[in-house]
Amino acid sequence: MTVPGFDNPLTWILAIPLASAGLLAVLPNWRLASWVNVAVSVVTFAASVSLFHYRPEPTRLLFIDDFNVYLVALTAFVGMTTSVFSAAYIARETEAERLSSVHLRFYHSMYQAFLFTMLLALTANNTGVMWVAVEAATLTTVLMVSLYRSREAIEAAWKYFILCSVGIGLALFGTTLVYLAAQPVMGEGADAMAWTLLVQKAAGFQPDLLNLGFVFVLVGYGTKVGLAPLHAWLPDAHAEGPTPISAVLSGLLLNVALYALLRFKMIIASNPDTLAPGPLMIMMGLTSLFVAAFMLFRRGDIKRLFAYSSIEHMGVITFAFGMGGAVANFAGLMHMTMHSLTKSAVFFAVGIITQNAGTKRINEISGLTETTPALGWAFVVAVLAIAGMPPMGVFMSEFLVVSSTFARQPLLALPLIVGLLLSFAALLWRLQGMAFGPPPAHPHPAHGRPGGWWGAMAYAPMWAHLVLVLVAGLYLPPLLAQWFQNVAGLLG
Repeated sequence: MTVPGFDNPLTWILAIPLASAGLLAVLPNWRLASWVNVAVSVVTFAASVSLFHYRPEPTRLLFIDDFNVYLVALTAFVGMTTSVFSAAYIARETEAERLSSVHLRFYHSMYQAFLFTMLLALTANNTGVMWVAVEAATLTTVLMVSLYRSREAIEAAWKYFILCSVGIGLALFGTTLVYLAAQPVMGEGADAMAWTLLVQKAAGFQPDLLNLGFVFVLVGYGTKVGLAPLHAWLPDAHAEGPTPISAVLSGLLLNVALYALLRFKMIIASNPDTLAPGPLMIMMGLTSLFVAAFMLFRRGDIKRLFAYSSIEHMGVITFAFGMGGAVANFAGLMHMTMHSLTKSAVFFAVGIITQNAGTKRINEISGLTETTPALGWAFVVAVLAIAGMPPMGVFMSEFLVVSSTFARQPLLALPLIVGLLLSFAALLWRLQGMAFGPPPAHPHPAHGRPGGWWGAMAYAPMWAHLVLVLVAGLYLPPLLAQWFQNVAGLLG
Protein backbone atom coordinates (compact mmCIF):
# COMPACT_ATOMS: atom_id res chain seq x y z
CA MET A 1 0.00 0.00 0.00
CA THR A 2 1.47 3.33 -1.05
CA VAL A 3 0.71 6.84 0.00
CA PRO A 4 0.86 9.58 -2.61
CA GLY A 5 3.81 11.93 -2.38
CA PHE A 6 3.92 15.67 -2.48
CA ASP A 7 4.18 15.65 -6.27
CA ASN A 8 0.59 14.41 -6.23
CA PRO A 9 -2.20 17.03 -6.27
CA LEU A 10 -4.30 14.85 -3.95
CA THR A 11 -1.72 15.35 -1.24
CA TRP A 12 -2.00 19.13 -1.51
CA ILE A 13 -5.80 19.06 -1.72
CA LEU A 14 -5.93 17.28 1.64
CA ALA A 15 -2.84 18.66 3.35
CA ILE A 16 -3.57 22.35 2.76
CA PRO A 17 -6.92 22.56 4.62
CA LEU A 18 -5.71 20.19 7.36
CA ALA A 19 -2.55 22.21 8.05
CA SER A 20 -4.49 25.47 7.77
CA ALA A 21 -6.96 24.32 10.42
CA GLY A 22 -4.09 24.10 12.90
CA LEU A 23 -2.62 27.45 11.85
CA LEU A 24 -5.93 29.31 12.06
CA ALA A 25 -6.57 27.95 15.54
CA VAL A 26 -3.69 30.05 16.90
CA LEU A 27 -3.96 33.25 14.84
CA PRO A 28 -5.15 35.99 17.24
CA ASN A 29 -6.08 38.65 14.67
CA TRP A 30 -9.51 37.97 13.11
CA ARG A 31 -8.84 40.09 10.02
CA LEU A 32 -5.62 38.20 9.29
CA ALA A 33 -7.40 34.90 9.92
CA SER A 34 -10.12 35.86 7.43
CA TRP A 35 -7.56 36.59 4.73
CA VAL A 36 -5.60 33.40 5.49
CA ASN A 37 -8.82 31.42 5.30
CA VAL A 38 -9.52 32.90 1.86
CA ALA A 39 -5.95 32.39 0.64
CA VAL A 40 -5.72 28.73 1.59
CA SER A 41 -9.16 28.06 0.09
CA VAL A 42 -7.96 29.57 -3.20
CA VAL A 43 -4.87 27.36 -3.16
CA THR A 44 -7.01 24.28 -2.44
CA PHE A 45 -9.25 25.11 -5.39
CA ALA A 46 -6.24 25.59 -7.65
CA ALA A 47 -4.93 22.18 -6.60
CA SER A 48 -8.33 20.60 -7.33
CA VAL A 49 -8.35 22.09 -10.85
CA SER A 50 -4.98 20.47 -11.52
CA LEU A 51 -6.70 17.07 -11.26
CA PHE A 52 -8.20 17.70 -14.68
CA HIS A 53 -4.71 17.80 -16.16
CA TYR A 54 -3.01 15.16 -14.01
CA ARG A 55 -4.96 12.25 -12.56
CA PRO A 56 -2.86 10.23 -10.09
CA GLU A 57 -2.90 6.45 -9.99
CA PRO A 58 -5.31 5.06 -7.38
CA THR A 59 -4.00 3.65 -4.12
CA ARG A 60 -5.78 1.61 -1.47
CA LEU A 61 -6.49 4.87 0.40
CA LEU A 62 -7.13 7.54 -2.23
CA PHE A 63 -8.32 7.68 -5.83
CA ILE A 64 -9.76 10.00 -8.46
CA ASP A 65 -12.16 9.00 -11.20
CA ASP A 66 -14.65 10.79 -13.47
CA PHE A 67 -17.29 10.80 -10.74
CA ASN A 68 -15.45 12.32 -7.81
CA VAL A 69 -13.13 14.65 -9.70
CA TYR A 70 -15.96 17.03 -10.55
CA LEU A 71 -17.31 16.89 -6.98
CA VAL A 72 -13.84 17.64 -5.59
CA ALA A 73 -13.57 20.69 -7.86
CA LEU A 74 -17.12 21.81 -7.02
CA THR A 75 -16.50 21.42 -3.29
CA ALA A 76 -13.24 23.35 -3.45
CA PHE A 77 -14.86 26.10 -5.55
CA VAL A 78 -17.86 26.64 -3.27
CA GLY A 79 -15.55 26.37 -0.27
CA MET A 80 -13.41 29.14 -1.77
CA THR A 81 -16.29 31.49 -2.60
CA THR A 82 -17.91 30.88 0.79
CA SER A 83 -14.64 31.75 2.51
CA VAL A 84 -14.72 35.08 0.67
CA PHE A 85 -18.29 35.76 1.75
CA SER A 86 -17.44 34.52 5.24
CA ALA A 87 -14.77 37.18 5.64
CA ALA A 88 -17.31 39.98 5.14
CA TYR A 89 -20.01 38.21 7.17
CA ILE A 90 -17.70 37.61 10.12
CA ALA A 91 -16.50 41.22 10.00
CA ARG A 92 -20.05 42.39 10.69
CA GLU A 93 -20.61 39.79 13.40
CA THR A 94 -17.41 40.91 15.10
CA GLU A 95 -18.27 44.60 14.96
CA ALA A 96 -21.69 43.76 16.40
CA GLU A 97 -19.87 41.94 19.23
CA ARG A 98 -21.72 38.70 18.59
CA LEU A 99 -18.46 36.77 18.30
CA SER A 100 -15.31 37.03 20.40
CA SER A 101 -11.74 36.54 19.19
CA VAL A 102 -11.76 33.02 20.64
CA HIS A 103 -14.92 32.20 18.70
CA LEU A 104 -13.37 33.57 15.51
CA ARG A 105 -10.21 31.47 15.80
CA PHE A 106 -12.40 28.45 16.40
CA TYR A 107 -14.67 29.31 13.46
CA HIS A 108 -11.91 29.68 10.86
CA SER A 109 -10.09 26.59 12.11
CA MET A 110 -13.22 24.45 11.97
CA TYR A 111 -14.06 25.81 8.51
CA GLN A 112 -10.84 24.43 7.06
CA ALA A 113 -11.22 21.20 9.03
CA PHE A 114 -14.69 20.85 7.54
CA LEU A 115 -13.34 21.29 4.00
CA PHE A 116 -10.67 18.68 4.73
CA THR A 117 -13.19 16.09 5.91
CA MET A 118 -15.41 16.58 2.86
CA LEU A 119 -12.51 16.36 0.43
CA LEU A 120 -11.22 13.25 2.20
CA ALA A 121 -14.65 11.61 1.97
CA LEU A 122 -14.81 12.35 -1.75
CA THR A 123 -11.32 11.04 -2.54
CA ALA A 124 -11.20 8.03 -0.19
CA ASN A 125 -10.75 4.68 -1.95
CA ASN A 126 -11.72 2.87 1.22
CA THR A 127 -15.25 2.48 2.57
CA GLY A 128 -14.01 2.76 6.16
CA VAL A 129 -11.96 5.90 5.56
CA MET A 130 -14.92 7.49 3.80
CA TRP A 131 -17.16 6.68 6.77
CA VAL A 132 -14.64 8.20 9.20
CA ALA A 133 -14.43 11.34 7.04
CA VAL A 134 -18.23 11.78 6.94
CA GLU A 135 -18.41 11.30 10.72
CA ALA A 136 -15.62 13.86 11.19
CA ALA A 137 -17.53 16.28 8.95
CA THR A 138 -20.50 15.84 11.29
CA LEU A 139 -18.39 16.66 14.34
CA THR A 140 -16.82 19.78 12.82
CA THR A 141 -20.18 21.17 11.71
CA VAL A 142 -21.77 20.39 15.08
CA LEU A 143 -19.16 22.63 16.66
CA MET A 144 -19.82 25.42 14.16
CA VAL A 145 -23.61 25.19 14.48
CA SER A 146 -23.23 25.87 18.22
CA LEU A 147 -20.82 28.77 17.63
CA TYR A 148 -23.12 31.50 19.03
CA ARG A 149 -23.60 29.51 22.27
CA SER A 150 -27.24 30.55 22.55
CA ARG A 151 -29.80 28.12 23.93
CA GLU A 152 -31.28 27.58 20.47
CA ALA A 153 -27.86 27.05 18.85
CA ILE A 154 -26.77 24.49 21.44
CA GLU A 155 -30.09 22.66 21.18
CA ALA A 156 -29.79 22.56 17.37
CA ALA A 157 -26.21 21.30 17.63
CA TRP A 158 -27.18 18.49 20.00
CA LYS A 159 -30.11 17.52 17.78
CA TYR A 160 -27.83 17.49 14.77
CA PHE A 161 -25.20 15.46 16.61
CA ILE A 162 -27.58 12.83 17.99
CA LEU A 163 -29.66 12.25 14.85
CA CYS A 164 -26.73 12.25 12.43
CA SER A 165 -24.63 10.06 14.74
CA VAL A 166 -27.44 7.50 14.81
CA GLY A 167 -27.61 7.69 11.03
CA ILE A 168 -23.85 7.40 10.61
CA GLY A 169 -23.90 4.44 13.02
CA LEU A 170 -26.39 2.69 10.76
CA ALA A 171 -24.20 3.54 7.77
CA LEU A 172 -21.25 1.90 9.56
CA PHE A 173 -23.27 -1.27 10.09
CA GLY A 174 -24.23 -1.24 6.41
CA THR A 175 -20.59 -0.72 5.43
CA THR A 176 -19.61 -3.71 7.57
CA LEU A 177 -22.25 -5.89 5.90
CA VAL A 178 -20.97 -4.93 2.46
CA TYR A 179 -17.45 -5.83 3.60
CA LEU A 180 -18.68 -9.23 4.78
CA ALA A 181 -20.46 -9.76 1.46
CA ALA A 182 -17.25 -8.98 -0.42
CA GLN A 183 -14.83 -10.87 1.81
CA PRO A 184 -15.28 -14.37 0.29
CA VAL A 185 -14.38 -12.96 -3.13
CA MET A 186 -11.92 -10.19 -2.23
CA GLY A 187 -10.25 -11.74 0.80
CA GLU A 188 -9.56 -9.96 4.08
CA GLY A 189 -8.06 -6.52 4.44
CA ALA A 190 -8.06 -3.30 2.44
CA ASP A 191 -8.90 -4.94 -0.89
CA ALA A 192 -12.40 -5.77 0.34
CA MET A 193 -12.95 -2.07 1.14
CA ALA A 194 -11.49 -0.43 -1.98
CA TRP A 195 -14.07 1.12 -4.32
CA THR A 196 -11.94 0.58 -7.41
CA LEU A 197 -11.81 -3.17 -6.71
CA LEU A 198 -15.27 -3.69 -5.23
CA VAL A 199 -17.15 -2.44 -8.27
CA GLN A 200 -15.13 -4.75 -10.57
CA LYS A 201 -16.03 -7.94 -8.69
CA ALA A 202 -19.39 -7.02 -7.16
CA ALA A 203 -21.24 -9.55 -9.34
CA GLY A 204 -19.80 -12.37 -7.20
CA PHE A 205 -20.67 -10.92 -3.78
CA GLN A 206 -23.27 -12.47 -1.49
CA PRO A 207 -26.57 -10.84 -2.57
CA ASP A 208 -28.43 -11.23 0.73
CA LEU A 209 -25.75 -9.40 2.68
CA LEU A 210 -25.53 -6.76 -0.05
CA ASN A 211 -29.29 -6.18 0.11
CA LEU A 212 -29.28 -5.78 3.88
CA GLY A 213 -26.16 -3.63 3.78
CA PHE A 214 -27.64 -1.26 1.21
CA VAL A 215 -30.80 -0.76 3.27
CA PHE A 216 -28.71 0.28 6.28
CA VAL A 217 -26.50 2.48 4.08
CA LEU A 218 -29.57 4.12 2.53
CA VAL A 219 -31.06 4.93 5.93
CA GLY A 220 -27.71 5.91 7.43
CA TYR A 221 -26.33 8.17 4.74
CA GLY A 222 -29.88 9.20 3.85
CA THR A 223 -30.07 10.82 7.28
CA LYS A 224 -27.03 12.89 6.39
CA VAL A 225 -28.50 13.76 2.98
CA GLY A 226 -31.58 15.11 4.78
CA LEU A 227 -34.09 12.77 3.18
CA ALA A 228 -37.52 12.61 4.82
CA PRO A 229 -38.43 11.27 7.32
CA LEU A 230 -34.79 11.48 8.50
CA HIS A 231 -34.49 15.23 7.98
CA ALA A 232 -35.37 16.66 11.40
CA TRP A 233 -31.83 17.85 12.17
CA LEU A 234 -31.40 19.91 9.01
CA PRO A 235 -33.74 22.91 9.53
CA ASP A 236 -32.45 23.53 13.07
CA ALA A 237 -28.80 23.28 12.05
CA HIS A 238 -29.31 25.73 9.18
CA ALA A 239 -31.31 28.18 11.27
CA GLU A 240 -29.00 28.48 14.27
CA GLY A 241 -25.51 28.27 12.81
CA PRO A 242 -23.60 31.08 11.08
CA THR A 243 -25.02 31.68 7.60
CA PRO A 244 -21.79 30.76 5.72
CA ILE A 245 -22.01 27.36 7.38
CA SER A 246 -25.61 27.03 6.19
CA ALA A 247 -24.29 27.68 2.67
CA VAL A 248 -21.70 24.89 2.79
CA LEU A 249 -24.03 22.51 4.64
CA SER A 250 -26.65 22.79 1.90
CA GLY A 251 -24.31 23.27 -1.01
CA LEU A 252 -21.63 20.73 -0.17
CA LEU A 253 -22.14 18.35 2.76
CA LEU A 254 -25.44 16.99 1.47
CA ASN A 255 -23.69 16.20 -1.83
CA VAL A 256 -20.92 14.34 0.00
CA ALA A 257 -23.41 12.11 1.83
CA LEU A 258 -25.29 11.44 -1.40
CA TYR A 259 -22.00 10.63 -3.14
CA ALA A 260 -21.32 7.96 -0.50
CA LEU A 261 -24.77 6.50 -1.05
CA LEU A 262 -24.28 6.43 -4.84
CA ARG A 263 -20.98 4.58 -4.50
CA PHE A 264 -22.81 1.78 -2.69
CA LYS A 265 -25.56 1.90 -5.30
CA MET A 266 -22.95 1.25 -7.99
CA ILE A 267 -21.86 -1.90 -6.15
CA ILE A 268 -25.34 -3.31 -5.60
CA ALA A 269 -26.37 -2.48 -9.18
CA SER A 270 -23.41 -4.53 -10.44
CA ASN A 271 -24.78 -7.69 -8.84
CA PRO A 272 -27.63 -9.26 -10.85
CA ASP A 273 -29.05 -11.15 -7.83
CA THR A 274 -29.64 -8.18 -5.53
CA LEU A 275 -32.74 -6.06 -5.11
CA ALA A 276 -33.15 -3.04 -7.36
CA PRO A 277 -32.04 0.06 -5.39
CA GLY A 278 -34.05 2.40 -7.62
CA PRO A 279 -37.55 2.00 -6.10
CA LEU A 280 -36.28 2.66 -2.57
CA MET A 281 -34.52 5.83 -3.69
CA ILE A 282 -37.54 6.96 -5.73
CA MET A 283 -39.82 6.50 -2.71
CA MET A 284 -37.53 8.46 -0.37
CA GLY A 285 -37.00 11.14 -3.01
CA LEU A 286 -40.71 11.73 -3.58
CA THR A 287 -41.41 11.67 0.17
CA SER A 288 -38.75 14.32 0.75
CA LEU A 289 -40.11 16.43 -2.09
CA PHE A 290 -43.67 16.49 -0.72
CA VAL A 291 -42.71 16.92 2.93
CA ALA A 292 -40.51 19.90 2.02
CA ALA A 293 -43.08 21.37 -0.39
CA PHE A 294 -45.82 21.50 2.24
CA MET A 295 -43.48 22.68 5.00
CA LEU A 296 -42.31 25.59 2.83
CA PHE A 297 -45.78 27.16 3.19
CA ARG A 298 -45.54 27.18 7.00
CA ARG A 299 -42.03 28.43 7.68
CA GLY A 300 -41.68 31.76 9.47
CA ASP A 301 -37.86 31.74 9.65
CA ILE A 302 -36.02 32.65 6.43
CA LYS A 303 -33.15 30.25 7.06
CA ARG A 304 -35.51 27.38 7.88
CA LEU A 305 -37.39 28.18 4.69
CA PHE A 306 -34.36 27.54 2.55
CA ALA A 307 -33.32 24.57 4.67
CA TYR A 308 -36.56 22.89 3.61
CA SER A 309 -35.81 23.95 0.06
CA SER A 310 -32.59 21.93 0.36
CA ILE A 311 -34.59 18.89 1.47
CA GLU A 312 -36.81 19.37 -1.57
CA HIS A 313 -33.89 19.47 -4.00
CA MET A 314 -32.07 16.54 -2.44
CA GLY A 315 -35.32 14.63 -2.85
CA VAL A 316 -35.40 15.51 -6.55
CA ILE A 317 -31.77 14.45 -6.98
CA THR A 318 -32.32 11.16 -5.13
CA PHE A 319 -35.40 10.53 -7.27
CA ALA A 320 -33.36 11.10 -10.44
CA PHE A 321 -30.65 8.65 -9.42
CA GLY A 322 -33.33 6.18 -8.36
CA MET A 323 -34.81 6.34 -11.85
CA GLY A 324 -31.38 5.62 -13.31
CA GLY A 325 -30.51 5.54 -16.96
CA ALA A 326 -28.39 7.92 -19.00
CA VAL A 327 -30.74 10.93 -19.01
CA ALA A 328 -31.92 10.70 -15.39
CA ASN A 329 -28.37 10.24 -14.08
CA PHE A 330 -27.20 13.14 -16.24
CA ALA A 331 -30.01 15.26 -14.78
CA GLY A 332 -29.14 14.20 -11.23
CA LEU A 333 -25.49 15.16 -11.66
CA MET A 334 -26.41 18.49 -13.21
CA HIS A 335 -28.92 19.18 -10.44
CA MET A 336 -26.32 18.45 -7.77
CA THR A 337 -24.10 21.07 -9.35
CA MET A 338 -26.82 23.65 -9.93
CA HIS A 339 -28.22 23.25 -6.43
CA SER A 340 -24.78 23.67 -4.84
CA LEU A 341 -24.12 26.91 -6.71
CA THR A 342 -27.64 28.34 -6.39
CA LYS A 343 -28.39 27.44 -2.77
CA SER A 344 -25.08 28.83 -1.56
CA ALA A 345 -25.88 32.08 -3.43
CA VAL A 346 -29.30 32.14 -1.72
CA PHE A 347 -27.68 31.81 1.70
CA PHE A 348 -25.15 34.51 0.86
CA ALA A 349 -28.07 36.85 0.21
CA VAL A 350 -29.91 35.64 3.31
CA GLY A 351 -26.83 36.29 5.44
CA ILE A 352 -26.66 39.95 4.41
CA ILE A 353 -30.45 40.35 4.70
CA THR A 354 -30.63 39.01 8.24
CA GLN A 355 -27.72 41.15 9.34
CA ASN A 356 -29.35 44.26 7.87
CA ALA A 357 -32.79 43.47 9.27
CA GLY A 358 -31.56 42.22 12.64
CA THR A 359 -34.00 39.30 12.44
CA LYS A 360 -34.63 35.98 10.69
CA ARG A 361 -38.43 36.33 10.84
CA ILE A 362 -39.95 36.47 7.37
CA ASN A 363 -42.82 38.74 8.43
CA GLU A 364 -40.29 41.32 9.64
CA ILE A 365 -38.36 41.37 6.33
CA SER A 366 -40.08 43.43 3.65
CA GLY A 367 -39.50 45.74 0.70
CA LEU A 368 -35.93 44.61 -0.03
CA THR A 369 -35.98 45.83 -3.62
CA GLU A 370 -36.81 49.33 -2.37
CA THR A 371 -34.67 49.59 0.77
CA THR A 372 -31.56 47.85 -0.65
CA PRO A 373 -32.07 47.50 -4.43
CA ALA A 374 -28.81 45.70 -5.25
CA LEU A 375 -29.33 43.15 -2.51
CA GLY A 376 -33.07 42.90 -3.06
CA TRP A 377 -32.84 42.14 -6.78
CA ALA A 378 -29.98 39.71 -6.22
CA PHE A 379 -32.19 37.92 -3.72
CA VAL A 380 -35.06 37.86 -6.24
CA VAL A 381 -32.84 36.31 -8.91
CA ALA A 382 -31.43 33.75 -6.46
CA VAL A 383 -34.87 32.66 -5.21
CA LEU A 384 -36.29 32.45 -8.74
CA ALA A 385 -33.26 30.36 -9.71
CA ILE A 386 -33.65 27.89 -6.83
CA ALA A 387 -37.41 27.73 -7.46
CA GLY A 388 -36.68 26.48 -10.98
CA MET A 389 -37.51 29.49 -13.11
CA PRO A 390 -36.13 29.37 -16.68
CA PRO A 391 -33.59 30.01 -18.05
CA MET A 392 -31.56 29.20 -14.92
CA GLY A 393 -29.63 25.95 -14.62
CA VAL A 394 -31.95 24.49 -11.96
CA PHE A 395 -34.84 24.66 -14.43
CA MET A 396 -32.83 22.77 -17.05
CA SER A 397 -31.88 19.96 -14.67
CA GLU A 398 -35.44 19.67 -13.32
CA PHE A 399 -36.77 19.63 -16.88
CA LEU A 400 -34.44 16.72 -17.67
CA VAL A 401 -35.61 14.83 -14.57
CA VAL A 402 -39.27 15.31 -15.52
CA SER A 403 -38.79 14.46 -19.21
CA SER A 404 -36.79 11.30 -18.45
CA THR A 405 -39.50 10.23 -15.99
CA PHE A 406 -42.21 10.79 -18.60
CA ALA A 407 -40.27 8.67 -21.06
CA ARG A 408 -39.82 5.71 -18.72
CA GLN A 409 -42.45 5.88 -15.94
CA PRO A 410 -45.21 8.35 -16.89
CA LEU A 411 -47.25 7.65 -13.73
CA LEU A 412 -44.35 8.78 -11.55
CA ALA A 413 -44.06 12.04 -13.48
CA LEU A 414 -47.39 13.32 -12.12
CA PRO A 415 -46.46 13.38 -8.39
CA LEU A 416 -43.03 14.72 -9.33
CA ILE A 417 -44.54 17.66 -11.21
CA VAL A 418 -47.09 18.34 -8.47
CA GLY A 419 -44.33 18.44 -5.82
CA LEU A 420 -42.20 20.79 -7.91
CA LEU A 421 -45.13 23.13 -8.55
CA LEU A 422 -46.03 23.23 -4.85
CA SER A 423 -42.46 24.14 -3.95
CA PHE A 424 -42.36 26.76 -6.70
CA ALA A 425 -45.60 28.35 -5.45
CA ALA A 426 -44.44 28.39 -1.83
CA LEU A 427 -41.15 30.11 -2.62
CA LEU A 428 -42.78 32.72 -4.87
CA TRP A 429 -45.41 33.44 -2.23
CA ARG A 430 -42.72 34.00 0.40
CA LEU A 431 -40.59 36.04 -2.00
CA GLN A 432 -43.38 38.46 -2.84
CA GLY A 433 -43.61 40.02 0.60
CA MET A 434 -39.90 40.02 1.36
CA ALA A 435 -38.89 41.58 -1.95
CA PHE A 436 -41.86 43.70 -3.00
CA GLY A 437 -43.83 44.36 0.17
CA PRO A 438 -43.95 47.76 1.91
CA PRO A 439 -40.67 48.77 3.57
CA PRO A 440 -40.66 48.49 7.37
CA ALA A 441 -41.89 51.60 9.19
CA HIS A 442 -39.02 51.38 11.69
CA PRO A 443 -36.05 49.85 9.90
CA HIS A 444 -33.42 48.14 11.97
CA PRO A 445 -30.12 50.08 12.02
CA ALA A 446 -27.77 47.71 10.20
CA HIS A 447 -24.94 47.03 12.57
CA GLY A 448 -21.36 47.47 11.40
CA ARG A 449 -22.09 47.51 7.68
CA PRO A 450 -18.77 46.88 5.94
CA GLY A 451 -17.68 49.22 3.23
CA GLY A 452 -14.93 49.11 0.63
CA TRP A 453 -13.36 45.71 0.16
CA TRP A 454 -15.50 44.07 2.85
CA GLY A 455 -18.71 45.14 1.13
CA ALA A 456 -17.48 43.89 -2.25
CA MET A 457 -16.49 40.58 -0.71
CA ALA A 458 -20.04 40.09 0.57
CA TYR A 459 -21.68 40.53 -2.85
CA ALA A 460 -19.08 39.15 -5.30
CA PRO A 461 -19.51 35.41 -4.47
CA MET A 462 -23.29 35.67 -4.70
CA TRP A 463 -23.27 37.22 -8.17
CA ALA A 464 -20.49 34.89 -9.36
CA HIS A 465 -22.62 31.86 -8.50
CA LEU A 466 -25.74 33.31 -10.12
CA VAL A 467 -23.87 34.10 -13.33
CA LEU A 468 -22.58 30.53 -13.51
CA VAL A 469 -26.08 29.14 -12.96
CA LEU A 470 -27.49 31.40 -15.68
CA VAL A 471 -24.76 30.43 -18.15
CA ALA A 472 -25.35 26.72 -17.42
CA GLY A 473 -29.06 27.20 -18.12
CA LEU A 474 -28.38 28.83 -21.49
CA TYR A 475 -25.33 26.89 -22.66
CA LEU A 476 -23.69 23.78 -21.24
CA PRO A 477 -20.17 23.45 -22.66
CA PRO A 478 -19.76 20.25 -24.74
CA LEU A 479 -16.81 19.15 -22.59
CA LEU A 480 -18.91 19.41 -19.43
CA ALA A 481 -21.87 17.67 -21.08
CA GLN A 482 -19.61 14.81 -22.22
CA TRP A 483 -18.22 14.58 -18.71
CA PHE A 484 -21.69 14.26 -17.18
CA GLN A 485 -22.55 11.61 -19.79
CA ASN A 486 -19.49 9.55 -18.84
CA VAL A 487 -20.37 9.67 -15.14
CA ALA A 488 -24.02 8.88 -15.88
CA GLY A 489 -22.79 5.71 -17.59
CA LEU A 490 -20.77 4.75 -14.51
CA LEU A 491 -23.81 5.11 -12.26
CA GLY A 492 -25.90 2.68 -14.35
